[in-house]
Amino acid sequence: MDLNETIHDCVKGNRAAQEQLYRHYAPMLYGVCLKYSKNKEEAEDNLHDSFMTIFNKIGQFKFNGSFDGWLKRITVNTVLQKYRKEAYVSLVEEAIEEETVELDVADNSPSLATLLNCIQELPHKYRTTFNLYVLDGYTHKEIGELLGTTAGTSKSNLARARQILKSKISKTKLKIVVTVLLFCLLQLY
Repeated sequence: MDLNETIHDCVKGNRAAQEQLYRHYAPMLYGVCLKYSKNKEEAEDNLHDSFMTIFNKIGQFKFNGSFDGWLKRITVNTVLQKYRKEAYVSLVEEAIEEETVELDVADNSPSLATLLNCIQELPHKYRTTFNLYVLDGYTHKEIGELLGTTAGTSKSNLARARQILKSKISKTKLKIVVTVLLFCLLQLY
């Protein structure tokens, strides 16, 4: 696929070029949507909405920098804009000192699927802040601007997300240990 030619064809409204672009980038952008969604169905809806925005704005791509990065930014912004409109993002405005809670996953690490599941179970405001900061590399100032809050609120929400994740991961590890112990006990009888 010649990316420049495909982009120019998409600008002209060429459906075949749009389908080619969709097929090439949908898996990557679905992963982005999944990070910010409660479940797979919501992620699929967000992917669809993101591609609608991408095709509407593709003429604004200036061929400076990464096209992948541009697509990811459009996708994140589209998802966040949807949540703002639906009043999902009611971020905590209390100024709590940021505390560092490290997620210790060195020994007996939970699987990637378990981690992603724990992240998806976070309340929306914490999941969004966690994903933007930890997974996508936004600063607290940028997150505050994206979400219409302050950098302090972003820090507070990140600290709370880390606490919740640490607790969920600990509980998951405990469940695994209990399951293994029960299995071993059943083998004795």
